[in-house]
Amino acid sequence: MRKAISLKYLVLLALVLAGCLSPHPLATRQNREITPNDFKGTDTQRILQAVKAASGTTHLIRIPAGNANGTRVWMIDSAILLPSDMTVILDNCTLQLSDPSRDNMFRSDNVGIGIVHPAWNKNIRIIGIGSVTLKGAANPRATGDGARKLSLDPEAEQQKGNWRVSYGSDAGKEGRKQTGDWRNIMILMAYVDGFELRNISIENAHAWSVSFERTRNAELTDIRIHNSEYVEVNGRRLMTSNKDGIDLRQGCKHFRLERITGVTGDDFIALSNLGSSTPALGPAGSLRSTMVTPAAWSGPEDDIEQIFIRNISCGNRYRGIAIRASGAAAIHHVFIDGLNFSAVENRGEALLLGGKGYGRMSERGKISDIYAMNVMGNGFSLARIEAPVRDCYFMNGMYYGNGQTPVLYTIGRDSTENVSQVNWLKVSR
Repeated sequence: MRKAISLKYLVLLALVLAGCLSPHPLATRQNREITPNDFKGTDTQRILQAVKAASGTTHLIRIPAGNANGTRVWMIDSAILLPSDMTVILDNCTLQLSDPSRDNMFRSDNVGIGIVHPAWNKNIRIIGIGSVTLKGAANPRATGDGARKLSLDPEAEQQKGNWRVSYGSDAGKEGRKQTGDWRNIMILMAYVDGFELRNISIENAHAWSVSFERTRNAELTDIRIHNSEYVEVNGRRLMTSNKDGIDLRQGCKHFRLERITGVTGDDFIALSNLGSSTPALGPAGSLRSTMVTPAAWSGPEDDIEQIFIRNISCGNRYRGIAIRASGAAAIHHVFIDGLNFSAVENRGEALLLGGKGYGRMSERGKISDIYAMNVMGNGFSLARIEAPVRDCYFMNGMYYGNGQTPVLYTIGRDSTENVSQVNWLKVSR
């Protein structure tokens, strides 16, 4: 009798090991990739279920090209919230914000509405394989930053003198917020230590394509951006505001941005350390701001530093790379190597240091140690200096615009310190 029981036990064990009997589903997921097609519900619900399952097991999900509902597009109704130690593989797929959505596409799960004291997240990766596209809604409910009023006809409003407007189908609807906010950013990461974004295309974000707040040790490579100032909705060409490419806000440190190309309706890359002399627009998690964390600068831990930018090719009517600070907030040690700026309508400049209209003037030397080399572009100038910067070095620049000089000062040169140019030239083309 004892031998028979032992034999049955051995046969059962062999079947399990051979895969003939299915173990618990969670045990299965520990040994294979998790995809949203493993789950039931809307596209967003299935992706979030996959993230939840992976966060305790594989720490990786794969979103494939084929959706189990028979389509080849994943429609996103609300933000895909990413915890620490999570990798999302986007495998030749297209993700698009749905028309009912009014949220980010991806956001770190430590920030959001009502989260007043965010904890730090770490090690989040979004990796594209093959052809990957992230798209805004066909008819977005809101676009623009927190100061933009929604309008169904922004250009008509601007003709009346109302300039701070942006398209949104929520315009005029009772009970709907009538300005933009941080939810219009397609990818938003805050208080994250360790982030990677690789090989994706972004089309028509509702405001900025990618934005970081108080994030460290990040790499962005092989990103393609088409974020036009105008979108077509039901055959109408409508103006949308604040269509930046990549934004680094307070406290961003140790970034590498490389091989990023495209066209935007506003600054292509913006480093902005503002709010040091103006009241914060509410606490973290407030919808009064384009920042999900406090907009105030609170000390050197909120300075932007050690930013490496290489091989950028972009075009717009604004700037290739804008570096702005106000008051005592600092931006320093920014290294730029390879910037090709194509000015639309011959406006803007490849590089801006300073920026007016963002609160108190940047204090002397708070923008410092900016090194730019191998820069080419047209526009009003190759570099515009609007703040009392210090220790800035420009080398190997080719300016072929209509301005008189490759460096345009809109501030007295005697207020700057140690700004040098080597082979920073105006050329004919």
